[in-house]
Amino acid sequence: MENYFAKSFILRVILAFSPVPLLYLLLSRFGYVIPITEIPGMLCINGCVSQSFVHTPFRGYELLNVDKPLKELINSSIDKSKTSILIEKSKSRLTLYYNQVPIKSYPVVFGANPMGDKLHAGDNRTPEGLLKIKDLYPHPQWSKFMWLDYPNRESWKKHLLAKSEGEFDWFLPVGGEVGIHGVPLGSDGIIDKRQNWTLGCPSLKNKDVDELYEVVQQGTVVEILP
Repeated sequence: MENYFAKSFILRVILAFSPVPLLYLLLSRFGYVIPITEIPGMLCINGCVSQSFVHTPFRGYELLNVDKPLKELINSSIDKSKTSILIEKSKSRLTLYYNQVPIKSYPVVFGANPMGDKLHAGDNRTPEGLLKIKDLYPHPQWSKFMWLDYPNRESWKKHLLAKSEGEFDWFLPVGGEVGIHGVPLGSDGIIDKRQNWTLGCPSLKNKDVDELYEVVQQGTVVEILP
């Protein structure tokens, strides 16, 4: 609650003292307004294209090839442009696809409020829909971090629609800094027990996130289903 009031105070100071262009950039940076680059897409200036599923999930709740290293499953050198990821929240399963074929699955957990799509900062939900990896880097606490492009255009649409329908306060920003990462050192049991512990990020065992990290790149598609 203190964090909310602090952000509200900062926002009011920005509104009071910033010139309009700088004001818009600052509000965009903190997730209160749509980035200028997304406005044409939101207005369908270039034509609206609806999202569609890109993966075919396999049946059941089992994990595919969970005990086999990727190097054994993909015999040739891995072309990162052919990899993609499907995350199924209801099955606590993340599956790596190669050429649209499921290759290997990993157990995964989510935000502490796992049901439903992410709509704003602080809701502890994991976003759903089609996203992409925007950056990758080692993380001092969780081994690796594969940063996702939330909020993207579809995220903004859902955020603004929910806000216009009064689902939450207008001063709540859309949120951000969502990515696939590991767990604190020695905490793999969090994953084994399916404890949803993050603020909204998908979380894997460190050995699993390390393996996955080596076969994806900026632009890799990540589809997250309920």
